[in-house]
Amino acid sequence: MKVRRNKKQIPSFRKLIKTSKVKLENKLKNKQFKQQSTLKKYRKEQRKLRQAVKDAVSKKPIPLEDPREKQPGKRIEREEEEEEALPLDMMDEDDLQLMKDLGQRPSFLTRDLSSSEPVHAKKRKHERIIDKYEKIPRTLQTAPEKELIHLLPIKDKSGIIPQTREKPVTDSNKDEEDQEAARELEEEIIEDPIRELTVEEHLIERKKKLQEKKMHIAALASAILSDPESNIKKLKELRSMLMEQDPDVAVTVRKLVIVSLMELFKDITPSYKIRPLTQVEKSTKIRKETQKLREFEEGLVSQYKFYLENLEQMVKDWKQRKLKKSNVVSLKAYKGLAEVAVKSLCELLVALPHFNFHNNIIVLIVPLMNDVSKLISEMCCEAVKKLFKQDKLGQASLGVVKVISGFVKGRNYEVRPEMLKTFLCLRIKEVEVKKDTEDINKPKKFMTFKEKRKTLSRMQRKWKKAEEKLERELREAEASESTEKKFKLHTETLNIVFVTYFRILKKAQRSPLLPAVLEGLAKFAHLINVEFFDDLLVVLHTLIESGDLSYQESLHCVQTAFHILSGQGDVLNIDPMKFYTHLYKTLFKLHAGATNEGVEIVLQCLDVMLTKRRKQVSQQRALAFVKRLCTLALHVLPNSSIGILATTRILMHTFPKTDLLLDSESQGSGVFLPELDEPEYCNAQNTALWELYALRRHYHPIVQKLAAHLIAGAPSEGCEALKPELSRRARRKDLVGLVV
Repeated sequence: MKVRRNKKQIPSFRKLIKTSKVKLENKLKNKQFKQQSTLKKYRKEQRKLRQAVKDAVSKKPIPLEDPREKQPGKRIEREEEEEEALPLDMMDEDDLQLMKDLGQRPSFLTRDLSSSEPVHAKKRKHERIIDKYEKIPRTLQTAPEKELIHLLPIKDKSGIIPQTREKPVTDSNKDEEDQEAARELEEEIIEDPIRELTVEEHLIERKKKLQEKKMHIAALASAILSDPESNIKKLKELRSMLMEQDPDVAVTVRKLVIVSLMELFKDITPSYKIRPLTQVEKSTKIRKETQKLREFEEGLVSQYKFYLENLEQMVKDWKQRKLKKSNVVSLKAYKGLAEVAVKSLCELLVALPHFNFHNNIIVLIVPLMNDVSKLISEMCCEAVKKLFKQDKLGQASLGVVKVISGFVKGRNYEVRPEMLKTFLCLRIKEVEVKKDTEDINKPKKFMTFKEKRKTLSRMQRKWKKAEEKLERELREAEASESTEKKFKLHTETLNIVFVTYFRILKKAQRSPLLPAVLEGLAKFAHLINVEFFDDLLVVLHTLIESGDLSYQESLHCVQTAFHILSGQGDVLNIDPMKFYTHLYKTLFKLHAGATNEGVEIVLQCLDVMLTKRRKQVSQQRALAFVKRLCTLALHVLPNSSIGILATTRILMHTFPKTDLLLDSESQGSGVFLPELDEPEYCNAQNTALWELYALRRHYHPIVQKLAAHLIAGAPSEGCEALKPELSRRARRKDLVGLVV
C-alpha cells in the first residue's frame, strides 16, 4: 500500500500578496506571545537557580569522619613507628620542646576540614567579599531578538521563497550624542547672537529675495504657458506661493502670484465649460491623448477652484480684520491684498463668463459693489457694467441681475445707487439683438453659377447645389434658435429688473435709489408691458406733485413718461399736458454752475417731447419752449449754451413757423407773459428772440457762431450756414461735450 505523505501545502504567490489585514495582525500577536513566553521561561529558570544556591548556603555541612575514631590501633602503631623512626638522640632538648609545642597548635593537618570558615579569618576580610560575589547567580546576556520585515516573495522553479529583512535598530548612544551636539550648538548660538542688519543692508537683502521669487514665478508661468497639458502640476506649486511665510517679501510675493495666476487662467482656460465625468465614462478605455486631456481638465478645474477659495479668504480676512497666528501679514497689508484679489475676481468675471464657477464669482462680487471702500465698490461696478456690455447672449447678465435683485431686497433697499445704475448697460434692445445674431451667424458666400461652371463638373455641380441648400437650412435653424434663446433670456432679465424698480417705487419712494430707478425706467420704458402704463404714469405724476423729488429726479420722471408714450403708448389715449407744464415751469431751475448735471437730461426730454412727437405738439407750445430755451442759454456756461442753441436749431427746422420770433416788427394779439407756467397760454408769438443778439457777442466763438446762425434763420447753405464739423454733430449730447 502506498502511504500518503501529508505535505504542507505551499501558499500561492497571489495568496501571499492578498494577505488580509486581520491575518497580519494575528501573526504579529502570535510573535509577541512567543517572545513573552520565552522570556517567562528564562526568568523561571533563573529563579530556580538562585533558590538552589540559597539552599546550598543555608544547609549545615556534614562533618568529615575522624580517622582516629575508626582505626585507633593502626594510628597508635603508626605513631610508635614514627617515634621509633625519629632520631631523637640527635635533637637538643630545646628543639624537642619546640616541636612538641608546634604539634599541639591547630594546623590544616589537624583542623576540622568541614569548617567553612578559614583559619585566619581576621587577617583576610576581603576574601569574604570575593566569596559573596562568586556566590551571586550569573545572568545570561541574551542578545535582543531582531525584528523582521516581510518583503514580497520570490517565485522560483522550486517554488515560492519568502523574503525578509532585519529592521534597522536605532542606536540610543548615537541619539544621545546627537542631542548633546544639538545642545552645544544651541548654546553656541545663544552665546554668539546674530548681528542685526542696518536699514540699507535689510533693503538690499529684501531686494535680493524679491528678485529670486520673481524669477521663480516667471519660470513657472512660462513653463505652464509653453505646455499647459504637461505642466499642469506646476500650477499647484505656483499657487502654494500664495502662502509665502517670509515676512520681508510675503505681501509683495502674494500679490505677484495672484496677478500671475489670474493671467494664466485667462490664457490656458478652454472656451467651454468642463463638466465632471460620469462613472461610465471613467470605466471606458480611452486613448492616451484623451486621458491626458482629461487629466489636464481635472487639474485645471481643481486648481481654479482652490485659487478662487484663496481669493475669497483674503477678502474675508480683510473684512474681519483679525491677525492670524503666523503674523506674517500685518493688518495694514490686508487691504492691499484684498484690493488685488478683488481686481483679479473682476477680471475673471469679465474674461471667463463661460467657464466653471462663474456664478460663485458673481456671488462674491455683488456684495462688494455695496462695499464701504469706494475703490472696491467702483471696481466691482465697472466690472459688472463691462460684463453687461459685452454679453451678447444674455446668460451671464441674467445671473448677475438675479443676484443684485436679491441683494437689494435683502438689504431693504439700503444700498448704493451705483448698483442699480449698472442695469443701464444691459443690452436688451431689439436692434442690438438683430446685430448680435448677424455677428454670430455671418452669411456664408456661396459659389456663383459661373464659378461652378468653370471649376466643377456636371456631377460636382449637382452635389454642390444640394450641399449649399442643406447649409442654408441649417444656418436658418441655428439663427432662429439663437434668436429665440436671446429673446427668452432678455425677457427674463427685464422682468427681474422691472420687479426691482417697481418694488422701490412702491416701498421706498424717498430712497436715494429713486433717481437710478427713474433713469432705468426711462431707458427701458418702451419694453414695458402696455398693461402697466396707466398705473406707472399715475405713480410718476404723483411723485412729481409730491415735491419730495430733486430737480434731476423730476426730470427722470418726465423722461420716463414720454418714453412710455413714444413707444407702445401711442395707442393709448393719454394727455401728457401736465408733464409739458412741469418741464416748462422747471427749466429755469437748471444748475448754472460748473456741474451742468441736468443739461443732458433736459435736452433728452425736449427731444422726446417735441421732436419725436411733432404731430401732437401745437404751434403755441413750440414757440413757448423756443423762447424759454433762448432765455436759458444766457444763464448757463458755454458748453450748456451750445447744447441748448443746437436744440433750438432743431426745433426751428422741425417747426418752421417759429421764425415769427426772429421778426421784431411783426404784431400779434396780446402780451407775452414770461412768468406764466402754462406754455399754451403765455402768448409766446407776441415776443422776439432778442437773447440771440446778446449771445452773438458772447466770449466763446462757437456760441457766437450758433447765435448768428439762428438769427439768420438757421440756413443750411450760405455764409451764415454752420461749418461741416459743427453740422455733423447734430446730437445734443455731442454738442454738450464739445466744450469742457
